[in-house]
Amino acid sequence: MKLKQLFEDDDAVSPVIGVILMVAITVILAAVIGTFVLGLGEQTATAPQASFSFDYENNSAGASSGDGVQGDVLKITHESGSQIAAERLSVSVTGAT
Repeated sequence: MKLKQLFEDDDAVSPVIGVILMVAITVILAAVIGTFVLGLGEQTATAPQASFSFDYENNSAGASSGDGVQGDVLKITHESGSQIAAERLSVSVTGAT
């Protein structure tokens, strides 16, 4: 085989393959750009985080019902994290006598 013929031979190049590759690259690029433009890439919302501490005092001298009977005190403190509106909080006590 002649060296000049080797460099000038275009028989292995197919224009159809080139068109298919260009269309595939265009479709992939459009999908990536569309994802970020429409905001689909960043829709993950994180849940609010909060940390509480609990301090329980049995028969506390500071807790009085007005009839001379002392009661128990449970002090709940918001330590850190997201702010929580007071109207969104509820405390449920079960098994108390």
